[in-house]
Amino acid sequence: MNRRYYYLVGFIVIALFLILAFSSFRESITPYVSFSEAKASGETVQIIGKLVPGSSAYDTSLVFLSFQLTGKEGELLPVVYSFGPKPANFEDATEIVVIGNYDGEKFVADQLLVKCPSKYQGSLN
Repeated sequence: MNRRYYYLVGFIVIALFLILAFSSFRESITPYVSFSEAKASGETVQIIGKLVPGSSAYDTSLVFLSFQLTGKEGELLPVVYSFGPKPANFEDATEIVVIGNYDGEKFVADQLLVKCPSKYQGSLN
């Protein structure tokens, strides 16, 4: 066979691989959105907010956590999470990132990321 044929096949294989890699990368990116955008989207998104004190309830038998987040504009969003145990430092969180989608009544989180104040912050003496 001709060498040009091998180069052509190699080029096509590399191009297909790059297209597949790019499309997979694009699908794995979950954008940060506001509470109102999350409600309107219907797609998997990330939102960030602060835990409303006293709003969390955890059922250990069902491994079901429900709580409310408040956004930058002061809006409230009910959230449910049932994909794992409640994080140990959940109540101490400064911010909570939830990844999931809004089902019309509440935000159903697939992933939960808790941002807590660092216990390693230096003290000013």
